[in-house]
Amino acid sequence: MYKKPLILAIESSCDDTAAAVINGRKILSNCVANQKIHIAYGGVVPELASRAHQSKIIPVVQQALQQANINKKELTAIAYTQGPGLLGSLLVGSAFAKSLSLALNIPLIPINHIQGHLLVHFIEDERIQIPSFPFLGVILSGGHTQLVDVRDHFNMNILGTTLDDAIGEAFDKCGKRMGLPYPSGPQIDKLAEKGNPHKFIFPISKLSNYNVSYSGVKTAFINFISNSEQKNPDFIKNNLVDLCASLQYTLVRIILNKIELVARDKSLTEIVIGGGVAANTEIRKQLQDMVMKEDWKLSLPPLEYTTDNAAMIGITAYYKILKKEYGSLKDSSNARLKFN
Repeated sequence: MYKKPLILAIESSCDDTAAAVINGRKILSNCVANQKIHIAYGGVVPELASRAHQSKIIPVVQQALQQANINKKELTAIAYTQGPGLLGSLLVGSAFAKSLSLALNIPLIPINHIQGHLLVHFIEDERIQIPSFPFLGVILSGGHTQLVDVRDHFNMNILGTTLDDAIGEAFDKCGKRMGLPYPSGPQIDKLAEKGNPHKFIFPISKLSNYNVSYSGVKTAFINFISNSEQKNPDFIKNNLVDLCASLQYTLVRIILNKIELVARDKSLTEIVIGGGVAANTEIRKQLQDMVMKEDWKLSLPPLEYTTDNAAMIGITAYYKILKKEYGSLKDSSNARLKFN
């Protein structure tokens, strides 16, 4: 029935347990189980995340197979996230994938999570226009902020990265200081719609290379809040929408400045965005304005492919199969896995 590779993909790098079934480049199912337990702690607790993966992975895989109307014996390969991510979480996905691969006697394919965020743009989907090589790949997530020179599916060179906090981490930590629930990024995005982005001025890091830094603006923001509350205990309540708009403007401006610099220096006229923060409306608006001004081409993923998902692992595995690159049971999960 299925002539192309039929792949079960598993993603467990952080706090989302995900499974997908992909036939060639076409997604047959893409299931994600979120872990709400972390909300009470204002951030991901690694030990709780790995335990939650253990309880969720079998139901999520079963759901993915059922939605795709696939029997596991029809699968031709198993793909899983090898890294980067939380080691305990990665080990749960790795162990399950290896066990199923062994039981079904089918190939095993370890995948780099970051590559998946960029290659999600190659999924067969009418909403996605496949980018052309070379392009500037930009990873924006809770754990990563990177600018990548992408020459082909697996020839990727990191040009710039965050020296401290990732952009998503900065959103969450500043949101936590304002009393917003975790994850704070979507809350800040929504509140910022009603605020003045220029009401409060926060520092924009100006590194001479392609790297970015978010710890400075995070610290400045938190100190500003603390000092202002000493004068007015209701400062956050009275200025919440303007605080969110001003913070969001600054965090977005930091990465946009680098995107503009790298694109011009490297003559990369196609910009491809991946990662959970790619769902942010201000980033999307500012990027669209920028590419219109510069006559660049912009690729933004559909919202369900921005946050961690298994479809991005599956599409990356598809291109690994085309190159006949498979893994083995000896492959180890790596919390700091790199692709160059």
